[in-house]
Amino acid sequence: MKVLLVNGGPHKNGCVNTALEEVANTLNKEGIDTEIFWVGTKPIAGCIACKTCVKTGKCVFDDVVNEFVEKAKDADGFIFGSPVHYAGATGAITSFMDRVFYSAFNGGKGDVFMFKPAATVISARRAGTTATYDQLNKYFGITQMPIISSRYWNMVHGATPEDVKKDEEGMQIMRILGRNMAYYLKCIEAGKEKGIKLPEQEKINFTNFIR
Repeated sequence: MKVLLVNGGPHKNGCVNTALEEVANTLNKEGIDTEIFWVGTKPIAGCIACKTCVKTGKCVFDDVVNEFVEKAKDADGFIFGSPVHYAGATGAITSFMDRVFYSAFNGGKGDVFMFKPAATVISARRAGTTATYDQLNKYFGITQMPIISSRYWNMVHGATPEDVKKDEEGMQIMRILGRNMAYYLKCIEAGKEKGIKLPEQEKINFTNFIR
């Protein structure tokens, strides 16, 4: 089993990565493989709703998004991390996730994310964490992904990685998140061994509230 953790911050070894490493270390102790995927600092275009991905399974912009989706196919769980920029997620992680989830959804035919557990990790110097937490969790709720929580909302505080490490409660929250993610992954694996099938899927009815 493997969890793919996404660093949506502009600094590869910054505050978000510090939090994700704490989760990853805990997952490793639970026997779960991990990989931290950094979105980088190159510009990430937003989704243009061209629907090329519905036909090809790939986003028309061949960049870090397509690279991640290929990795995601072999992952069993996901954790997406972002710092707070103006009380919300970064522009980079927002564009990244818009395109990742739309292209991976593939018109409802894909199973890249469906029923795989996911969580967010938010880092801030001071405020805006809960708004960002709510924002990113919506990607999971629309994709039938179990949302993994911790003892508190999944957040850390600090202006530097060193500050984050001093956030004793925040780091504990990361460890609990890792153990909770490992627990759900093991439960899913046990269910498969018992022959429990995934829920039956209905054909999607797209409406515009008028017809």
